[in-house]
Amino acid sequence: MKKMNVVAFVMIISYLLLSQALAELSSSSSNAAETSSASQTNDENQTAAFKRTHHRPRFNCGYACARRCRETSRKKVCYRACGSCCAKCQCVPPGTSGNTAACPCYANLRTHGNKLKCP
Repeated sequence: MKKMNVVAFVMIISYLLLSQALAELSSSSSNAAETSSASQTNDENQTAAFKRTHHRPRFNCGYACARRCRETSRKKVCYRACGSCCAKCQCVPPGTSGNTAACPCYANLRTHGNKLKCP
């Protein structure tokens, strides 16, 4: 009986200490949020609101594919393949060939024959 009372007492004390620690933690995190929000400028607030409410502007695939395919001998084939890859990935690697690390989605697209699709 005495042992049960001691165990119950220890559990109550640990519960109280835990609840106090959680209360202090939540009050310190709310204070940190208040100070960080106060330090933001009006421009930063407007930019954050714009990002939340508006979509990213469309990527200009025509210009990017024209740049990518400018040195190829088969321009129509290159434009068609590049255009479909750009529409799916919304990016085109810089330069006329290579540089695929800049746009991994573009680099990993394959045809039904498992060949690289994008020029």
